[in-house]
Amino acid sequence: MYLEMVLGSIAGLGLFLYGMKLMADGLQKVAGNRLKGFIKTLTKNRFMSVLVGMFVTMIIQSSSATSVMVVGFVNAGIMTLQQAIGVIFGANIGTTITGQMVSLNLTQWAPIAIASGILMRSLVKNNQLKDTAEILIGFGILFIGMNYLKEALAPLKDMPQFAQWIVDYGHNPLFGIAIGFLMTLALQSSSATIGVLIALASQGILPFTTALYIIYGDNMGTCTTALISSLGTSRKGKQVATLHLMINVIGTFYFMLFLNGILTNIVQTIDPTDVARQIANAHTIFNVVNVIFLFPFANYLIKLVTILIPDTKVETIPDEFTTYLDERILISPAIALKNTVYEFVSMANETHKTIDNSIKAIQERDKDYILKAYENEDRVNTYEKAIIEYLIQLSQQNVSNEDLIVIDELFNTANDIERISDHAENIADSANILIDKNIQLDDQVVKELNYVFDLVKQGFNLSIDAFSTGDLLKVGDAIEIEREIDRLKLEIRDKHIKRMNKGIASPESGIFVMDLLSNLERMSDHFRNICETIKKLGNQLTA
Repeated sequence: MYLEMVLGSIAGLGLFLYGMKLMADGLQKVAGNRLKGFIKTLTKNRFMSVLVGMFVTMIIQSSSATSVMVVGFVNAGIMTLQQAIGVIFGANIGTTITGQMVSLNLTQWAPIAIASGILMRSLVKNNQLKDTAEILIGFGILFIGMNYLKEALAPLKDMPQFAQWIVDYGHNPLFGIAIGFLMTLALQSSSATIGVLIALASQGILPFTTALYIIYGDNMGTCTTALISSLGTSRKGKQVATLHLMINVIGTFYFMLFLNGILTNIVQTIDPTDVARQIANAHTIFNVVNVIFLFPFANYLIKLVTILIPDTKVETIPDEFTTYLDERILISPAIALKNTVYEFVSMANETHKTIDNSIKAIQERDKDYILKAYENEDRVNTYEKAIIEYLIQLSQQNVSNEDLIVIDELFNTANDIERISDHAENIADSANILIDKNIQLDDQVVKELNYVFDLVKQGFNLSIDAFSTGDLLKVGDAIEIEREIDRLKLEIRDKHIKRMNKGIASPESGIFVMDLLSNLERMSDHFRNICETIKKLGNQLTA
């Protein structure tokens, strides 16, 4: 009997967790574009940050996952502590939705949901409907798992030893808190812990007064994921994780001292006979009241955490070259994809510096600019390597078909930006030859080349602006510039050959000019490729 009970519990819990993940993956795909606006929504308005935290947590079905992402954002300097605390407040409320859902007896609908989902995935071609089908399948598996768990645990009510153990520990709040903390630490999911409590309560095994202390411990245990994730991050990252723990510890403290009886009376009045609903309601009320109570003191909590983990004037941040590519954020592929687009802009800015320094090396005949261009090119290569590796990781996540198309195109865009930097490095090599051999250029070709230099920089900037904003007018302007550069390459080459024939220009200058024009024209080809990618993807990059 014991073996059957253990195996049944493991199977039920496994199905529960798998169903929750499947449902969360489907929800993320359906809500992908809204999740991509996560960063932009985080204004200094803390109330808006709370709403964002609630929304994201309801979608990804895990406050732990949300807090881990927040650690990554703050560690990278993308989000401030003032914004982070609002998101954490929201996450604590959002995570109670799963408990509310599983406390309802919806097992009879599970087979219908699974059958509908499978049928929908088989028959429809629309990707969004297929993602909706994934939600239905996950929903059904979750409740089947919940039912397995309930049935597996049912024999416990006939075991007097277990009943006595429940009574004994129920008089010890600290013991109950410790159990809740350890359960959530082991399962890495506060929703799973609440699910187990609801399963026990549904079988009449666990009284609400005993479950309440486990709920308190559960709320503290859910902070451990972010605490573990913050190891190796900056002090700001550690402050966020500690802030999350502090909020739940403070809530537990004053609820146990002053609100325990009131909370019990409220939930038992709402549902006098349904202990499962009492547990779900207690979990929700605790988190909602805690947010309302602590929200006005947010700045004081931030000051307290900075006292516990003080900032230093000079801090050695972990060796991370990029800003937005954080593995923690892969938990939400839609947000990770949007962050990757932001990182492309950083890579493009470094490429622009390579172009600028290589051109200045020619215009001013200064080797210092050549060295700077080489340094910029090395950094661009590092960006490309980091972005490609991150895109590979991202493509291995459960992403929507639309986002998978974007990821595939971004591999090409990373190559295009890197190749532009390579050609800029070639120009720096040519500048080195120009200076060493003291090659003289006539005034006419200098004027013509300076015009092409400006066009290349303008076209590249337009393509990157369009990449980050989706502005198709800029795409059109950049493509027109590429065509103009193609025309000018032939025109300037022909004119320079005529000047060489007349003895106005030297053969060495001819070799230099031809090589330079070739590199400039290839750079324009690559920024046109970026524009074609933008046209192909439409608003998927900026959604």
